[in-house]
Order: sequence, then structure tokens, then C-alpha cells
Amino acid sequence: MTETPSASLGPIWSPAPARVARTNLLHFARQLQLAGDLVCVGDDGALDYEALHRWSIDHPERFWSALWRFADVVSSPSPDGSLWERVVVGEGRLALPDPVLGPRWFPGARLNFAENLLRARDERDALVAWTEDGRQRALSFAQLFDQVQRAAAALRAQGVGPGDRVAAFLPNIPEAVVGMLATASLGAIWSSCSPDFGVSGVLDRFGQIAPRVLIACDGYRYAGKSIDTLERVREIAARIPSIERVVIVPYLHDAPMLASVRDALAWPMWLETGDTALGASSTRSAAEFERFPFDHPLYIMYSSGTTGLPKCMVHGAGGTLLQHLKEHLLHTDLSRDDRVFYFTTCGWMMWNWLVSALAVGATVVLYDGAPMARLPQAEALESNDDASSPLATNPVLWSMAEAERLTVFGTSAKYLALAEKEGLAPGRTHDLSPLRTILSTGSPLAPPSFDYVYRDIKDDVQLSSISGGTDIISCFVLGNPAGPVWRGELQVAGLGMAVEVFGDDGRPVGEGPGELVCTRPFPSMPIAFWDDADGSRYRAAYFDTFPGTWRHGDWIERTPHGGFVISGRSDATLNPGGVRIGTSEIYRQVEQLTEVVESLVVGQEIGPAGDRDVRIVLFVRLRDGAVLDETLRDRIVRQVRANTSPFHVPKVIVAVPDIPRTISGKITELAVRDVIHGRPVHNTDALANPAALDHFRDLPELAL
Repeated sequence: MTETPSASLGPIWSPAPARVARTNLLHFARQLQLAGDLVCVGDDGALDYEALHRWSIDHPERFWSALWRFADVVSSPSPDGSLWERVVVGEGRLALPDPVLGPRWFPGARLNFAENLLRARDERDALVAWTEDGRQRALSFAQLFDQVQRAAAALRAQGVGPGDRVAAFLPNIPEAVVGMLATASLGAIWSSCSPDFGVSGVLDRFGQIAPRVLIACDGYRYAGKSIDTLERVREIAARIPSIERVVIVPYLHDAPMLASVRDALAWPMWLETGDTALGASSTRSAAEFERFPFDHPLYIMYSSGTTGLPKCMVHGAGGTLLQHLKEHLLHTDLSRDDRVFYFTTCGWMMWNWLVSALAVGATVVLYDGAPMARLPQAEALESNDDASSPLATNPVLWSMAEAERLTVFGTSAKYLALAEKEGLAPGRTHDLSPLRTILSTGSPLAPPSFDYVYRDIKDDVQLSSISGGTDIISCFVLGNPAGPVWRGELQVAGLGMAVEVFGDDGRPVGEGPGELVCTRPFPSMPIAFWDDADGSRYRAAYFDTFPGTWRHGDWIERTPHGGFVISGRSDATLNPGGVRIGTSEIYRQVEQLTEVVESLVVGQEIGPAGDRDVRIVLFVRLRDGAVLDETLRDRIVRQVRANTSPFHVPKVIVAVPDIPRTISGKITELAVRDVIHGRPVHNTDALANPAALDHFRDLPELAL
């Protein structure tokens, strides 16, 4: 049984009425009310979110049009009121558009993604860049606009135009944002990987899309180490013949050695080619953005690729922009005064999500480095006169949060769990008074992590566990700044997202867990898969299980409070004795033990053919010095049994020195499941630490 809060305990946090009154969400609801669309705000100022959500999915053409106006999307011409083109079927009956391909959103409207993100051009901070050594630099909105113009001119001089691909192999630094916006400004398509990818992993991605330009770095820094990447860049450029220009961002060296990389220019010299082009055209002071149809391609994103070549998902500019504006304005309550951070790399969709905060004029704070890195002593003490301050030993992220006066701090569930185990209490060691919201994603956020946030970080903060994916470049379930936070729950389904919980029979379940599905189209569905002319791979990915309904692949349960609990990926659920169990239900219990750093659980098939069952196998990575003896095994069993059910108790517990994870940081249960069953693991280049799989081969504990 999934752990959910007791209704008698009440929410763990609720926003004060004055705070609710200031939210964009309430202002949006009041505008709908004034327009006569619906009544969802009471006389006392309370918002009926359920009513607003129901209206948003029952009347999508009115909801998304109202959002367009509220967000003041820059476009031409303005939408004519027709949100999508409907199709006539049968005897003149109007029906919803194709549930696989979706509707044609905002036909006739034209926009430019970069223009919407660069509408502010003043001296406020647009980007602030940090590394493990502290703050490095900042770009104002005016400076960002200037650099984007220069980079766009350099791309145009290279012959890049609408539909061409620009690939990036970069850390999370300002040049990545500049390159993306320059690419988008021309109607070209941006695709990025973080520099910790191996050559094969990059080729599996960029090799499919044939980019004309590759923007890369000479290296990156992580956990105090400098890692040179020029040799990888050389090989990538040599093996993708479509690449006409390689642009190298000097990161480790002021003057990287470029002779070994074909067609290479250093970033400063490349920008100078843009200066020359701008000078010749005399358009630099009054740049105009070409506007494209709503569904013009913007990004190519990739699946993890652990079961074969990564799927290349093409996302449209309009759908991405509108969905991100909804999530930033209404669900995260962003404004121009916000300073927003999310721990991410350029290989994860949260980077794309984060950068879109520029569209509301917020300051985006970038960080490149290890999440638990420590700020150097001198830098720490410089920000605090007390030489004994814990700033000198605390991780750089919380010193950054204080120094930059962050209002929104985004991270992963794994980071929060590890921070608690490390004994970090940033609420007592740092001034986090401006912090309003903490976001968490990547995996389900366990109930004890909710306790940790409100106890040791800040007691008056909206903790939003959010969940969606690269497939939709956004969220299905996320935060409600006008509503309460319940321990262990994701607050609400996103506006305009028809989220349901289906059983195996394809029908909504009344109570209990099931498949997360979305029963109606939404703007940020991929516009296509790359090189999938007939759409067969697209349909197979999302619509084969429940025809006409998007199956996302998460195992989810609705709570009595209108929230949700996610128990992991549905293809990784366990089925001992015919009882289906989400893996995170076990992780939540095991990782509360101080000896356990992290864990991974899979089902091992047992029994004769025709009468197969599954037994639960738990792998644990322990703290240095800890030993998996009978005492610890017994504590693990008792912890799981007492807080879940007898079905959840692992039959086998094995200690391993490392746990494999994807490059985006997610543990890979399916790869381990294949290894212990003697099946091949395809495409190990998608893993950050593929050698970790060797620890799971031929284990005597798993012999049957």
C-alpha cells in the first residue's frame, strides 16, 4: 500500500491568504471570472482549483487562448479565437482532433521563441553563472540580447536557417543559453548533450539528426576535477559528416588547442564573424525576429536510450513556450522580481524548462559542477565576516542561494535525501529569507524529505514535487501556489492536462494505483519523432497500450486531497504473488536508514516455466565503514514490513559498491534487471557509470 498522509494530520504547509491574493494564479482566475468564463474564486478570495482545472480540460480552446492573453505572448497576427482546427466526421458532427497527432494549435498565429524570451532588454540580471568555485559572471538582459544577435549573425553567416540543426556539447554555462536563443531566433533547431556523455552516446544522438554546427567546450569541472573533452569533440566532429563548423568555448583554457578538431573556431573568434556580418547589414541596433508557425520545430530531445538508440523527440516552439509560460506563471508564480535556479545539465529537459523563465523576465541562475561540492574557504568567508561561520563548510548551492537571494530553488529528490543524510541544515546556516519555493523532480520525493525541508531548510516555503518528462518537455503534475502542501504528495494536475489513473483494462480506477495517462491533447506533445515519416514509432511510444490515450509510463495514485503519489516507472513495478508494487515505496523506507546511501530494487523471476513468480531483490550502497550484516538486514526488513506490507519485503538483500544511473542521474532498474537475468544490456553508453553493471553479474546470492 502506498504511503499517504492521514487527513486528520492536515497539510504540512498552507499559503497565507495574503500570499494567495498576490499569486498570478488567482489573478488569472479572476480575469476568467470577469470575462464570464467560470466562477472559481470565492468571496473570501479562496481559489477552487478543482473547478478551474476541470474547466481548463473541458474547454481547452478557451483555456489556452486565455493563457495566451494572460502571458502576453508576442506573435503576429494575434490568435483569431480559433485555438485549433477541428475535423468533421460522420454526419457533420464536430469531434476532437486526432488524439495521436493532436490538434493544430493556434492556426495562423506566428511567433519566435527567442523573441519571447528576450523581450526584456534592460540592465537587470538575465543570467548569473556559478561553478564550484563560486560566482563567475553575470549577463544583463541587454548584454544577453547583444550576444544572441552576434551568435545569430555568425550562424546565419554559416548558412544556418529554418529547420537546420545546431548541436551543443556544453556545460551549463551562459554560452549554452546564447547558442540556443541564437539558433531559435533563426528558426533552426537546437539539441544539446552535457559534456559528461561519451563519444558513442553523443553519436547515438547527434548522429541521427545531422547538425550543421557543433558548439562544444574544451572541458568541464566536476567534484574538484578538470576533465578535458577536446579529444571527444575531435572524434565526434570526424564521425558526423554533416558538421560544417565546430565552435569551441574556452572553459578550461584561455586558448584551447584547436588544431586537432576539424573546421574549429574558438567562441570569441566565431562571435567576431557575427560582428562582421552585423556590421555589413547594419541591423544590429534594430534586430527583427522572423516569426514562424506555432508548431515550428524548436528542440530535439532524447529518450534515455538504455534499451536501444534514443528516440529523437521534436518539440515545437509554440507548444513549448505556452506550456512553460503556464508552468512558470501559474504553477510556480514567477515574475520579473524572481531569481530562479534549477540544478540541471544541458542534457536534461529541466535545462530547457529553466531557461524559459527568461520569458517572464526572471533572472536565471546557472550552476556547473557537483551538487555536493563545497565552496572554497576564502570564497565562503568573504560572504560572511564570522570566520567560524558554517558557510565555510556548507555546499556551494546553499551559499549560492544566499548570495543570489534565490526565490525559487530547484533540485532532485536524491539531492534532498543526501543533504539530510549529510546533516545539512541550510535554514540555520544561511540566510534564505527570500526563498519562496523549492522544486523537486527526477524521482518521487519521499515523505521524510518533506519533513526535512520544513524542519531544516525553511518552514514557510512551497515545496512542489513535480513530474513530467522529456517526452512532453514539461509536467503532468506539479505545484499550486494557492493551495496546501500535503506530506508525500504532488499537489495538483497541471491546468489543461487531462490526467487520469487507468487500470490494466484501460478504465479509470476508483481508488488505488495505476497508469498515469492523459486523455486529451495538449500543446507540448512532440510534433514528431525524427525520421519517423509514418508516425509509427510515435504511436508505439505513447498510444499503443490505450488507443487514443497518452500512456506516460508512471505508476501513480490519486489522493483524497486532489494530489498524487508516484511510485516509480510502471515498467519497473514489481509483481510478487500477483501484487503490483511501485519501487519507490521500498526506496522510501530503506533510504531512511543512516547506513544506506542509496538503493535499487528489481524483481527476479523464479519458479518453473508456466508457473513463474517474482521475488524482490534489494541492492544497497552503504556508507563508508557500514557492513551489511544480519543486524542491518533485519533492520531493513523490519523497516519495510512495518511501513508498507509483507509483499514489499525483499527476499534477497545484496550490498554493491555502486549503482548504475543514466547521464541525467536517474537509477536504471531495467538495465540491472536484464543483467541479473543474463540478458544483454543495449547501449550502455547511455549510462554515466556503465562499469557499475559489472557488480550485478553472477552474484551467488541470486542463484536459484
